[in-house]
Formats: sequence, structure tokens, C-alpha cells
Amino acid sequence: MRRPAPFRVLRACALLICLFAGGASQAELPPLEAPATLLSPVVVPADGLQTPPAIGYGALPPAPVPLLWRISGEQGALYLLGSFHFLTPADYPLSEDVARVVSGAGEVVFELAPEELHSPTLGLQMMQAGLRNDGSTLDDELPAQTATRLRAWSDANAASLQAAGGASSLQLFEPWFVSLLVTTTELGRFGLEAKLGMDAQLARQAQAAGTPTAGLESSQQQIDLLDGMGRLEQTQMLQEALEQAGAGPESIQALHDTWRAGDADALWQEMGVDMQARFPALYARINTERNDAWLPKLEQMLQQPGDILVVVGALHLVGPDGVVEKLAAKGYTVERVCSACAPAADATLPTVPAPLQAEPDA
Repeated sequence: MRRPAPFRVLRACALLICLFAGGASQAELPPLEAPATLLSPVVVPADGLQTPPAIGYGALPPAPVPLLWRISGEQGALYLLGSFHFLTPADYPLSEDVARVVSGAGEVVFELAPEELHSPTLGLQMMQAGLRNDGSTLDDELPAQTATRLRAWSDANAASLQAAGGASSLQLFEPWFVSLLVTTTELGRFGLEAKLGMDAQLARQAQAAGTPTAGLESSQQQIDLLDGMGRLEQTQMLQEALEQAGAGPESIQALHDTWRAGDADALWQEMGVDMQARFPALYARINTERNDAWLPKLEQMLQQPGDILVVVGALHLVGPDGVVEKLAAKGYTVERVCSACAPAADATLPTVPAPLQAEPDA
């Protein structure tokens, strides 16, 4: 099958894919109150006590093929699920594979703990970190052409910017924050929203079910990664975000489609390789270094009894720097969980284990 041409990864887009906190640049995220249709249908346990969903999977459009792996531990298993932090209502419900794992998990771990993920102050934390503190304005450090392009974009998006204080308030912020605001606004234009992201929805679902949850890092750590970028890098990031805004949704749509297809190789080749080559320092900060920091925590989870589900941005799981390969290199047994892959299984696809059985409620 012929693949589409590789898409060009923008720094702002890369940050939003790898850092959930970046979505808070949309200003305060509302409490997660998604309609039930956005959640995976319940999996009926063996005792049959739960009521099956009114609409079965067969009546729904094809679900996204999950980027889901099972890592075998001594007393249980660790499931790694690749998330997309910005999704649309059409991306739900998730696959039966994901629903089974969520149903059987004794704990669900995210990049950020749900209490931080859902905090109404996360957007304010982002805004405070992005505020200028030297008395200058954003235009003071931007090239004239970039400042003109930003004014044109903000005038065209005045209504969308009201939640962040209006178009004139952009002058109060550093370029990294404004670049994320531009990108999240453009994502929203095409229906992709942080509040619909897989992390956000599964965190809400786990909390509703009373399943214990945790985070691999804090929101402050993610904000510090954003705020720690150099000024030149920030300005270039804003220029790229404005260029993308004028170019249309093609590259964003291609990235979203690749994630929906569950194509781990394409995601790595068309995003990971590109980011590593064009922005090596950024790639190391937001991907490799964080993956390495998570490994000891993941190995500790593998020593615990029961099944644990870990949900992180998809790029953290793919390629030679992904935690899947890193755990395999340490000798752990790694299997791709992908029922949708089975009909087309061949030598290029990972082994597909037998369907998982949901554990009955206690």
C-alpha cells in the first residue's frame, strides 16, 4: 500500500502531542463531563451482573486501532496505551481491546494524575508561567513580519481568544505560550480538543469506576519543560505555528489518521524521525529524557500484583527511544494487543495474543 508523503512536524504540535499540560493553553479546561457516547461501552464481566450497553460495537463506526502493548510481570501485567491528547467525538467509543484492559486494570496511570489533569487551575498555571515579567511586549522581540502575521491571525480569531483575555492580551505572554495558543485554536477549528483526548476521557472513566489512578510526573514538571525553552526557539516555534495556521489542516489530519490506524512504524518514521532530525534538543527533552525517567517507575509496577494500565502520548511508546523497546531490551516479554491487526497479520506485525478476559467485579 502506498503511504502518503511524510508530514512536517511543528514544534508546537510536537509539544502538544507529548505534553498534556500544553492543552491548558486553551485557558481553563472545563470539568470533564463528556456524554456517555464518548466512553468505551462497558465490558460485561463473567458473572454477567452488569447491564450490556444499548448499542453494541457492531453498530458503531470502526474504533481507532489501539497502540497497546502488554508487558508481562512476575505477578501481573503492565499495559502501555498510546494516547492522542487531542481528539474528536468521532474517535469514540474506543476499541474493545482498550475496554477490556480498562475493565480489568487495578490501577490506571497517566502522564499527569487526574487531580492535576482535571484541575480548573491548570490553565491558570500555564498562563502565569507564560506571562512576560520584564515590562516588554511580545512584539518587542518578534520580527516585524511575524508580528504582522500574528496580528492578522488574532484579528481573525478574536472570538476564540476571549477566554484567554482577548487578542490584545497576547502581548503579555512569551512566544512559547502564544504558539501553543495558536496551535490549540487551530486544532479546535478542526474538531480536535484537549477535553476529548484519550487521557482525559480514560481518567474520567477510571475515577467514575473508583479505579485507583496516579501520574508519572507533575504538571509543574511539564510546564517547566515549556517555559525552559530558549527565546530563539520560542520565536521560531511561533512562526511555524502561524505558518501552519495559514496552510490548512492537512498535516494535522495526517497525524491524527496515522494514530487512528494504529500504525506504530508510520508514527515513528513520519513524526519521531522528523522531530529527532529537525529539533534534536527538543526531542531529547520531551521524549527521550522523560522516557528514561519513567522506566524505573514502570519496572516497579511490573513487580506489583494485578494488571496496571499506563496511558501516555503515543510517541513515548514507538521507535528505538520508546519505552516499549526499552523494556524489551531489558528482557521483559512484550506483546502487541491488537485484535484489529489479526486479519492482516504478517511478518511485519507484532504477535497478537488471545483476547483478554475482563475480571469479574469483586
